[in-house]
Amino acid sequence: MTFFADKHEPASPGPNVSPPRWTLAPGMSSWSVSPRRIISFVVAMALVYYLNASLPVSKPHKAQRPSYLTEHLLYNSTVLPHAAFQPPEALPHRHADVVDTFASFKYRNTCNISSLDLHSPFAPLCTDRKSLLAAMSSGGRIGHDAPYMPRECDMRWFSTEEICEILARFEKVIILGDSMMRHVVGSLNVLIRKDLGYGAVTDWNFSPEERQDCFCNYQFNVKACSVQGIFKTGDVVKNDPESLACPANTIDVIIEQMIRFPIPSEELDRLRALLPAKKPTRPYAFVFGHGLWNDLDLQATLDWLDTLLDVTVNQAPWLGSLSQPVVSHARSRGISAAATRGERSKQASGFWPRLFLTPNAAGKEKPDEWLVSQGNKALMIFEESVREEVKRKGVEHLGTWNMSIQSNKFDGVHLDLRGNLVKAMMVLNWLNMLEVENF
Repeated sequence: MTFFADKHEPASPGPNVSPPRWTLAPGMSSWSVSPRRIISFVVAMALVYYLNASLPVSKPHKAQRPSYLTEHLLYNSTVLPHAAFQPPEALPHRHADVVDTFASFKYRNTCNISSLDLHSPFAPLCTDRKSLLAAMSSGGRIGHDAPYMPRECDMRWFSTEEICEILARFEKVIILGDSMMRHVVGSLNVLIRKDLGYGAVTDWNFSPEERQDCFCNYQFNVKACSVQGIFKTGDVVKNDPESLACPANTIDVIIEQMIRFPIPSEELDRLRALLPAKKPTRPYAFVFGHGLWNDLDLQATLDWLDTLLDVTVNQAPWLGSLSQPVVSHARSRGISAAATRGERSKQASGFWPRLFLTPNAAGKEKPDEWLVSQGNKALMIFEESVREEVKRKGVEHLGTWNMSIQSNKFDGVHLDLRGNLVKAMMVLNWLNMLEVENF
């Protein structure tokens, strides 16, 4: 019969059984140093070192552009003789360009908008940002409210899935400007929520009257629906996360409305709060838009931009470094901001993508008192001047006058849903071309 010892009493070892090693006195350890064991230990350590050096180490995910932007793709192009425009390239990434990407959107039939009504694809596709921005700025339409076409090379019309992937390359996309820029954010939300009826507005808290007044095209009615516009994707995540087609916590798009110069200090504080002092894992992108609130005063717009650039780089030095705070330093010497534009171009820049959008064309409903200072002649001159001036500051430019001159406008100023969707897609094309792998 076998008897079990009390659980607190150590069992006695039987005959011919060595006692456990932990019961031996320090001087009686059963392990002794020998040349053979030393050699084995050295060989084992060398093997560990070799494996650590040779095996691949997993690194954090780094944002990348799609392969069609980084690799040369060969294809058999279809050339139609004597045709003004060639058909789009028969490549997988152009599939979304030739189908109605709104087919699965909410209220697609009620709002009666197809993506093919907004953009007419053709070949070749623009292959770099410089040609892309020039093409989008100088394109046009063949008839009033006809599909938009860039000039000489084409832009993409992305699917919602592609849009989510583009925005996810960035830690944050910050848009700064006026109501026109707010409508760009609204249009981006239409695209990522797949909702043509209420995608740009806070429909989760709408009254019955608001659901009627701010539907489809009227989402961009600045008189009835400006307060209900979506200012950041974070509000969608908080209040209506099921409406967002992008994976959770992958995108962050926000607008800070800054319309006047000088810029109020509380508005600059809100901008500072968006910028981390330490470099994030993904890059930031900045889109600026300004002009009408300062009556197309070129100097006021450039001073507005200089202020935002200074605040941004001082708050987030990882974006790039200025040799000195240009505007404040220049003013301390009694030198105007205009005299420092060339000085700013000497800054040592990091990966700091910046795009300036100039205002769209005026419509026939523009009030007569604004036709001289903000009419189409003034808008064209302003767009050309801004393009040259911001280039000296390292800021890229996208003109919207050509895109919008033959499009519908609510009040002679603001584009409707169709026009704003095209404008948002132009911004997405710029974002798509940014070399995020260099961050």
